[in-house]
Amino acid sequence: MDAGGSIRAGLLLAFFICARVVTGSPIGSSTINCAGGGSGYVGVVDEGYSGDVEVVSGITEGVKLVPHLFPAHLEFLELSFTPGDTSATVRTKKPLDADVLAASDSTLYYSVMCDGLTKYNNTRTLKLNDLNDNSPIFTQESYSKSVSETKDVDSEVLRVTAVDGDSTPANNRVTYSIEPTSEDFALATSGAFVLKRRLNYNIVQRYSFIVTAKDSGGLSDTATVLINVVDFDNLNPYFSHNVYRALIKENQVGSFLSIEPEAIKAQDGDTGINMTVTYSISAVSPDKYRQNFNVDSSSGVVSVLTALDREEMDSSVVSVSIKAAQTDDSLKTAVAAVSVTVEDVNDNPPKFDQPGYSVTLLENSPVNAVLFKAVVTDLDQGGFVGALRILPESAPFSVGSDGTVRVKDPRALDRETTESVTFTIEARETSPPNAVVVVEVNVTLLDENDNSPAFTSSEYEGKVFANQTVGEQLVQVKAEDPDAGENGQIKYSIDFGNNDGFFSIEENSGDVTLAKIIPLLQNQISQFPLYITARDGGTISRSSSAQVNILAPGDSNPQFLHKVYRGTLEEEQDAGVLILTVDFFSLAAEVPVTLRVVTEADKFTISDNGDFSTKVKLDYDEAPHNYSVAISISDGVITDNAVVEVQVTDVNDNSPVFTSGSVTKSVPEDAEVGSNVTAVPATDKDSNFNEEVRYSLRGGEGSFSVHPVSGMVSVARALDRETKAEYHLLVLAEDQGRPSRSATASLLVRVSDINDNVPEFSKAEYQHEVLETQSAGTSLLTLPALDPDEDANGRITYSILQQRPSSDPPVFELDSSSGTLRLVRPLDYSEVKVYGLTVQASDGGTPSLVGNCSVVVTVKDVNNNPPEFGKEVYNVAVSENLASGASILTLEVTDRDEGGFSGGYFNYTSDTFDISDQGLVSLRNNVTLDRETQDSYVLQVVAVDQVTGGLSSTARLGITVLDYNDNAPQFPTIPEPLRIPEGDYSEDTPGNVFAIVPTDADLGPNGEVTLSLLPPHPLFRFREDGMLLAVGSLDRESRETYELFVKASDKGSPQRENITSVRVSLIDVNDNRPEFSSSSYVGSILLKDAEEGKLLLTLSAADGDAGNNSLITYSFSAGSSRYLALNSETGAVTLTSDLNNLTQDTTLVLTARAEDHGRPPLNSTARVVVNLRLVSLGEGVAFRSSSYNFSVPENQPEGADVGRVSALSGSDLYHVAYALNTHTDLFSVSASGAVLTRTQLDKEEQEWYILDVEAVDTRTPPTSAITMVRVQVEDVNESPRFPSEVYKASVFSIAPYKTPVAHVKASDPDAGEEGRLVYSLTADSPHFDVDPSSGLVYVVSAVGLAGQTAAVEVNAKDPRGLYATAKVEVAVQGSASSADVVVISLNQPANMVERKVPELEKSLGAALGWTVNIIEVSSAGGGSSSESRAQSAAAETLVGFIAVAGGEVVSSTEVTEKLQSQSAAVRAALVQVFGEALHFEVELKPQSPASSQAAVIALAAMLALCMLGLIVAVALIIRFKRTQKHQHSDKESFNVDRPDKGYTNFDETSEQGQTGSQERAAEDEQWRTDGGTVKTDGDIVRFKQDRRPADSDDGSTFAL
Repeated sequence: MDAGGSIRAGLLLAFFICARVVTGSPIGSSTINCAGGGSGYVGVVDEGYSGDVEVVSGITEGVKLVPHLFPAHLEFLELSFTPGDTSATVRTKKPLDADVLAASDSTLYYSVMCDGLTKYNNTRTLKLNDLNDNSPIFTQESYSKSVSETKDVDSEVLRVTAVDGDSTPANNRVTYSIEPTSEDFALATSGAFVLKRRLNYNIVQRYSFIVTAKDSGGLSDTATVLINVVDFDNLNPYFSHNVYRALIKENQVGSFLSIEPEAIKAQDGDTGINMTVTYSISAVSPDKYRQNFNVDSSSGVVSVLTALDREEMDSSVVSVSIKAAQTDDSLKTAVAAVSVTVEDVNDNPPKFDQPGYSVTLLENSPVNAVLFKAVVTDLDQGGFVGALRILPESAPFSVGSDGTVRVKDPRALDRETTESVTFTIEARETSPPNAVVVVEVNVTLLDENDNSPAFTSSEYEGKVFANQTVGEQLVQVKAEDPDAGENGQIKYSIDFGNNDGFFSIEENSGDVTLAKIIPLLQNQISQFPLYITARDGGTISRSSSAQVNILAPGDSNPQFLHKVYRGTLEEEQDAGVLILTVDFFSLAAEVPVTLRVVTEADKFTISDNGDFSTKVKLDYDEAPHNYSVAISISDGVITDNAVVEVQVTDVNDNSPVFTSGSVTKSVPEDAEVGSNVTAVPATDKDSNFNEEVRYSLRGGEGSFSVHPVSGMVSVARALDRETKAEYHLLVLAEDQGRPSRSATASLLVRVSDINDNVPEFSKAEYQHEVLETQSAGTSLLTLPALDPDEDANGRITYSILQQRPSSDPPVFELDSSSGTLRLVRPLDYSEVKVYGLTVQASDGGTPSLVGNCSVVVTVKDVNNNPPEFGKEVYNVAVSENLASGASILTLEVTDRDEGGFSGGYFNYTSDTFDISDQGLVSLRNNVTLDRETQDSYVLQVVAVDQVTGGLSSTARLGITVLDYNDNAPQFPTIPEPLRIPEGDYSEDTPGNVFAIVPTDADLGPNGEVTLSLLPPHPLFRFREDGMLLAVGSLDRESRETYELFVKASDKGSPQRENITSVRVSLIDVNDNRPEFSSSSYVGSILLKDAEEGKLLLTLSAADGDAGNNSLITYSFSAGSSRYLALNSETGAVTLTSDLNNLTQDTTLVLTARAEDHGRPPLNSTARVVVNLRLVSLGEGVAFRSSSYNFSVPENQPEGADVGRVSALSGSDLYHVAYALNTHTDLFSVSASGAVLTRTQLDKEEQEWYILDVEAVDTRTPPTSAITMVRVQVEDVNESPRFPSEVYKASVFSIAPYKTPVAHVKASDPDAGEEGRLVYSLTADSPHFDVDPSSGLVYVVSAVGLAGQTAAVEVNAKDPRGLYATAKVEVAVQGSASSADVVVISLNQPANMVERKVPELEKSLGAALGWTVNIIEVSSAGGGSSSESRAQSAAAETLVGFIAVAGGEVVSSTEVTEKLQSQSAAVRAALVQVFGEALHFEVELKPQSPASSQAAVIALAAMLALCMLGLIVAVALIIRFKRTQKHQHSDKESFNVDRPDKGYTNFDETSEQGQTGSQERAAEDEQWRTDGGTVKTDGDIVRFKQDRRPADSDDGSTFAL
């Protein structure tokens, strides 16, 4: 009953009692019948009544109150009767209670018996009205029940019962309600909990309700209801994730490097049962790698057994399907996929596509010219990742990261120096182990006609004598050309100098022979300079020239050209100095002549070529200054004479000489500045300036100077001997010659002493103390004085000038030589305490110098009084927490001697305390007190008044250490664990666990310890004596151990505490029944699978108890079958036979009992159903395959069929539904298991998808299964696309074959071979074509399109025939012609100019202010024979270009004028490209053949006039030949008659230009070019490449 109901009932009862008491009248009255007895009805009264019930009258004898029907009723009544009275009163003993009388229908029965001889009963009945004075009361405070999740709906789970003590239905009818309300349960009016919805352990494991029982009056009671849901094994296991991703390196075995999103784990879907699962590999894709993997059956850890080689795999991803099966039912499975990515390991070395390379290359190929491309592959992921380099590094080639080998140093590509180059290419991987492979490359250089023939000599000489004959060989010239083949075959010709036809040359051998007789001139040598040209056989031939001098001597007459020759010679030169060369005329080459010195032949000589030189060294200083030397020349017949005047000039060949090389002088230290020390003279034997001597000093620190002319050394600044006594000087004498000569002499200057220093004491005042007991004669101290002067000037004498106070005799004396102060008389401290002395130090100089100092002598007292302590005993108390170094007290000590105890100290023995010299007692530094270790200290302290010979006294020091709360409580040894039987303990009936008595080393409250639990625990507490008590219900099955934290606290301040943990372990009591894992077990078997001992199912029960209390024995308590046997220990239900006699499906139903071994034993039962069947059966949904592999083409519309999965329920009674768990935005699954697409898929975005499809049957509860579906998106060929439909470009009409126009590039979304495109024109064009692989549109011939816009359509097609088209519109400009071409010549090699065409165009354009397009570069020396001899040694290159301004071509005339007017600016711009040595000229238009012929005739006429005009004629002819050379060179460049030797084919006439255009169109079919000018959208791109005929191997070059 609740409190409210009790209050209301009490108030109601009180009200009736009061009412009855107030009335004071009985309920009824009657007259007793003692004659025969009788019965009577007293009346009605409300329960709770107290008071008189009935007054009985008519009593004649005695009466008694006796039971009637219900003896217990008399407990409410008593009889009040006094013998002799005629009436008696029946009154209540306690309030009447209708509820107690409920068995008698709330009627009170009693009888008043006549107590006479005859005992007659007068029975009475009293009706009680029931009041609602009782609350409903539950029979239990709490109800609990474990219910299987398979419990049928609408079945009763448990029932609660509340009883109302009231007796009438109106007051005792009870209604029930629950909180919180639940949709899973309904509470009936009977108190029954009825299941309304199927339970699911995985959703709710426990229900908790508060049930209220209420009667009609509102009185109520409550109870708690706990319903525990018992899991039933009806769900398959499941993995935490459907797909796992793992990484492992190839060639590695063992576990994975990582696995995401977490470790592989599967668990029973029935989380309450959580049956263990075993793992296995159900499939591996590709299947050939199945044996490479293993999974640990218990942990699910997947590992690699056999290492994988990624390079042998089609894909680096392997899919491993892991199956998890319950150990109790292998048909309950789950599948997950592990996507294993095999990471690449750098285990394959790179490999070149060829074992070696052998290539050819034209010598002189420019920088970055491509040689070939080496392809490096690597089976590892990403292919080859590393660096390529060429070894040795000095090789003239470089290699790019893509393997392209290019020319690095063209200078080394000279076939004539090296015909082949061999090097290696090294491929080194970036990643460890940094594998390296090399491949050898052999480059064979092809010859280019890059060498002109070179003569073996620059000049040749031949002679014609008087016996000359026609045809005789005069000389043979020889030229060499290192080029190969025709490029190196040489032919010779005489190009100039053979105007009279005297000579001829054999073109192959180079033999120069006499063609006709030369008339010789008397007394002259006729000279015939011939210019021979050697020309090689190259397509563009090269040539060089050499001069051949043919001499034809006549008669000879030797003679000097002058009669007097003059020369000058410096003296002292070695013999053989050339003075001059005398010139003379002779035919020495034919008739030898002799030159000789006629006079002074001992000193001079002359050679046959006229060199006049000395034979001996000439001296100006000691020999003649001029010589007149006669010389002669003679050929043996004729002699001529001349004179050579020789003048000898002076040179500075003598150094100054000192009279003495070393000089020593002395000078006093007080010498005045400027006073002379000494002169150090020197002389020189030379003359004039060469003999003039100047003096200077080295050293002396500036104290001395020397006169530069006289050499006099003087004092330059004041001297101080005491600072420096000697100076070592070096005097330098230097003459004035050029170059000058010098000499040195050493000078030692000694500084002599004077008495200039006063003796000086080390101190101005000396202090000294002396004991008054010191004896006479004692030396007190020495007074040193110093005088830096020498000898007598520095000798010191000491004396005492004055003593204060004075005495006679004096108290002190001073040693005159040593300065030692001695005591002469005894001292008396009481008379004089301090003496003052004045001491004098005198030197021995004249006059004598004196220094003074003072001496203070203090007389010291003698110690003769011991020190005295203020107390004999000192006692002090300190806390043990006293800080290190803290002061404790001061010992007072006095001494009657002078100074008291100020110089005293203390002797004591203690490692703990210190006593200072002032008597301060303190705790030592780094020392602490611990009362628990030592609580008191006693020290004997000795005071000593001085260190030496001191007097002493002793005192006793006692130190008491007071307690400080510095120790925490300590726990005793506590068993681990503490044990107590489980049970229902309470505060009234606690259980003793263990007594814990901690200790504390401190005193008093500091050592008093109390125990508590931290935090307070509802089930345990401590008693005051330290006993740990259990004060709550302990259930081992709910919790076996308790970890308690015990705090021990003292009562000190600050309080200290200690905390430890104890473990309380509960001893098991058999209070739990065995619980089966399921309320029913079902097993099935086919007849074909039956055999004796076959395991059908395993019963499993768990007992929450431990030990024997938990040991379970299984048996069948109800039902039996001859087919089944039950293992009492394992619970295994097996077959006893092979069921051969089974003729129909049979279902066996039995009751299994699990009983524990406790005392007394407890048990529980479960239902066992075994299906013995003749046909196949299934017990749960399962897919036909654990995984499926489907493919679908990309770009399929929504709803495309991907594939179909199929699952079986195992029985026709159940249906299967499908659901998709992943990628639901892209796929769906139909009711029939068909997997469909939801949207279009693109392989290029994602190729593989992994889906999880779940099948669920209609069982109760349903079972489910999951399968993995792999979907591959297959590539579908897609059309290529151009980024633009129209491309615009422009070119000149003169653009040659294969000039790039535009680069059209299409893209194809397909991968691999499907994305390779081939370009072509949709219609053939005579003007343009396209490269099939790159898409480069180039010129075929644009000659006929000048001023037009041409269009072509380009087709880009993939291998399967899909294509895209784009249009290219080309604007063809025709404004340029050959008349606009300007030619300049540069003194640079042609190949150098070719390499720098872009820079040359830019620099020329900047200088001219126009856009420059270079169209031709050629060598100026190719085949020319009229090249001047001065220019033949230097390279010369012709450059042709046009200039464009505002889109229009500038005329060649305007360009030429500007080149000439701005020549300085043009040269400055070209110097920036080619360097300071550059020279350029503007080449004018060549002369016509007619004018050239006229020049020839004019020059011939002039040659015939006279010999004097020969020289002029030669010059003119040379000029003519130079002009002709330019004509030939220009013809090679522009004449249409020689296309094989030129680079362009322009002409100046329109007719010729038209013919040239037609020829070019035919020739261009044979040409190949990779260069040109492309103008696209206003941007000009310049190309320059080699242009050659298809059948040509020469090195001709074209540049546009």
